[in-house]
Amino acid sequence: MLKERDRKRVMVASVDIYRPAAIDQLEKLASEIEVGFHSVSSGQNAVAIATAAVEAAKRRVMDILILDTAGRLHIDQEMMLELQSVHEATTPTETLFVVDSLTGQDAVNSAKAFDEALPLSGVVLTKTDGDARGGAALSIRQVTGKPIKFLGIGEALDAIEPFHPERVASRILGMGDILSLVEEVERKVDRKKSEKLVKKIKKGKGFDLNDFREQLQQMESMGGIGSMVEKLPGMGNLTKGALDRAKGGESRHVIAIINSMTPQERQFPALIKASRKKRIASGSGVQVQEVNRLLKQFQQMQKMMKKMKGGKNMARMMAGMKEKMGTGSGLPF
Repeated sequence: MLKERDRKRVMVASVDIYRPAAIDQLEKLASEIEVGFHSVSSGQNAVAIATAAVEAAKRRVMDILILDTAGRLHIDQEMMLELQSVHEATTPTETLFVVDSLTGQDAVNSAKAFDEALPLSGVVLTKTDGDARGGAALSIRQVTGKPIKFLGIGEALDAIEPFHPERVASRILGMGDILSLVEEVERKVDRKKSEKLVKKIKKGKGFDLNDFREQLQQMESMGGIGSMVEKLPGMGNLTKGALDRAKGGESRHVIAIINSMTPQERQFPALIKASRKKRIASGSGVQVQEVNRLLKQFQQMQKMMKKMKGGKNMARMMAGMKEKMGTGSGLPF
């Protein structure tokens, strides 16, 4: 988030000397997202690692250094003393307590113990995409008095967002979160590709499976259909079947099917007959019926695009889509 949204130069370092795998995992993560990593010499204690990491970050002109400390659900005095020593040696700008929102009272007790040992500046609440939303946030805020700064909303690397209490409350109550959705669209939607697609729609021709795949990929970059549905007002009125479909990751399957097609097949889907369908199904690990369903859905979408030529009938079509979603027939794709 710091790298992509804020354009900061970031370095990470692990001072978890109790679990060697923690250091290896962080190094792999740093390599994957292309941020700096401070390697650790064997035998170093946590304070030595932390102070060396600070110096390394200064030498490499980093904007931000994140120290990943040892995590424990059950608190012991020795670990707390170590954390206090690391904090004193590095004087961090932020001291964030990261807690799993699904651990219930244990999370609250842990938060209280950390708050008593360290000058916490805030809390990061993870796994807030589960069913137990809200309760842990209220309890930890009450016990520590510290603000919740970020939410972990999924397993993907970019599934983290700043905490806005009014927006989260709105989502829990089924009122949507349009502001967060708009911000996400502005960050992640490729404007040039979108403008190109709009031109195609206005002409009423040229919309092919390459365009369809691009739209699905942009949707996936925003957490998928399920994430978008949760932020739309009134979506709490959808039937359970429609919501389950929205959150089922179907778009990833569709992308895999399209990726198994040749460039010519993506541009001219009418070429895809029985033998080609079998090859595409085999290449994407699905049944032929799923390929048939995709092609049928795409034909329907092509018809819709032609009806939208020049921007006509848009309001009528959107009303029809809304009515379809409300009857439990599922999302339009």
